[in-house]
Amino acid sequence: MDAVSAGLMLTLKVSVYALIIAIGIDARLADLAYLWRRPALLLRSLLAMYLLIPLLALTVAKTLTLPAGATVALLVLAVSAGAPLLPRKLMHIGDGDYIFGLSVTSSLLAIVTVPVWVALIGAQFGRDIELAPMRVASVIVSSFVAPLVAGMVLGRLLGQYADRISDVLMSVAGIVLSGSALVLLGLNWHVFEIAGWKFIVALVVFAASALAIGHLLGGPAPQNRTALGVACATRHVGIAILLASLVPGPRIAVLVAGYFLASMLVSVPYLRWRRKVDRRLNASAAAD
Repeated sequence: MDAVSAGLMLTLKVSVYALIIAIGIDARLADLAYLWRRPALLLRSLLAMYLLIPLLALTVAKTLTLPAGATVALLVLAVSAGAPLLPRKLMHIGDGDYIFGLSVTSSLLAIVTVPVWVALIGAQFGRDIELAPMRVASVIVSSFVAPLVAGMVLGRLLGQYADRISDVLMSVAGIVLSGSALVLLGLNWHVFEIAGWKFIVALVVFAASALAIGHLLGGPAPQNRTALGVACATRHVGIAILLASLVPGPRIAVLVAGYFLASMLVSVPYLRWRRKVDRRLNASAAAD
């Protein structure tokens, strides 16, 4: 990777850290209990994120007859569960307690599930690939837990200014993240040309199908459907980068920036639709 792409990757990481700090500023430890006290919702969430999404990736790869490298890239994305940026994508939509609890729970469970899926992927391609849970744990701690805790501490120190600073930090970091990903994608577009048009189609189909799975398994509450839908379509950037260094496939730049764009293409119209649904429900409740 050249110096410019490496610099953009660093900018992506810093932007993610800043967003998670902003999330932590608004977070409360009591929010975690919401999901854990609802076993049916917890089970559906884990089933969607840790079993159905990887199986979806394998199905998409086989249906489109992707080459081995592209298949591995898609599987790497699929098993990179954990949605550290989920609250950012669901601002003003959904149940905040469920959203925060799902973000933390999914990220922590990745410590166990990711090594298992890595071993299965290696077996699929005749490779003996091992990933120690502690390596995944170190990524989770450094890329999610540490900035989240830092944000929570900062939120207590900021007092009445916490919400305002959190909003500004989210906006700036979100713009930088999106811009860096798009530039990185443009500089490395030749990798997509090598992978072929099927890989591009696979990314979009995978993102849209993952979103649909989460929506359907989110249960009767519209807010939970929205949260789980976006969670299933969102990948953990830190884990994806770690896995990309262990298995063959397209470059990290394409893995991160390419899927970021694909998930954005399907998530933005979905969230607009869900906001309309949310407004209608609120208006109906107010009328009653």
